[in-house]
Amino acid sequence: MAPTDAQRAKWNRYWDKKSASYDREMGFFDRHLFGDSRQWVCSQATGTVLEVAVGTGLNLGFYPDDIQLTGIDWSRPMLDLAEQRAAELGRTPTLRQADAHHLPFDDASFDTVVCTFGLCAIPDHTQALTEMTRVLRPGGKLLLVDHIRSSAAPVRVFQRALELFTVRLGGEHFLRRPLDHLRAVNVLDVERVERFKLGLIERVVAHKPATS
Repeated sequence: MAPTDAQRAKWNRYWDKKSASYDREMGFFDRHLFGDSRQWVCSQATGTVLEVAVGTGLNLGFYPDDIQLTGIDWSRPMLDLAEQRAAELGRTPTLRQADAHHLPFDDASFDTVVCTFGLCAIPDHTQALTEMTRVLRPGGKLLLVDHIRSSAAPVRVFQRALELFTVRLGGEHFLRRPLDHLRAVNVLDVERVERFKLGLIERVVAHKPATS
């Protein structure tokens, strides 16, 4: 069931407030669960790059120096922190408040699209993936990493119980697996998949076929 406008507004307020503690919490997960996933994703970005759900800009320091980066997020307080981080790093990305369901860019605008730990909390992650695919140029690359439903049954039971609270509170899901949607629609060529930590973390590289 699609979320109501009231639910979306509630989730927006949640993530706006969450911006104050987001870096500290994500730092814990980066150290103990995500590993080198941010470096893994960002080091593969080339050309004009769009990061969807850029958040507080935790990835900014991991991108190559020669890319042109645009980042979008639906939370203004998150973007304010990302702008501060960019200034401290001496980087000049274009940061915009925007909705991942309706990206404000023309078709085939970017060489690379990145999303790290964001699809779990975007209300309609399949629509967001459709939009990411739309703005990719032929031959372009989609780079994803997220926490997904575990490959271990006991962990999935815990994730299902956790979602009873997290979905209602902030729209955050633990049983999604974006790769399933990519394979089902079969628009992009999935080139590489890595899954680890009891199947909780998955990293994906996919390409948009070049036009003949």
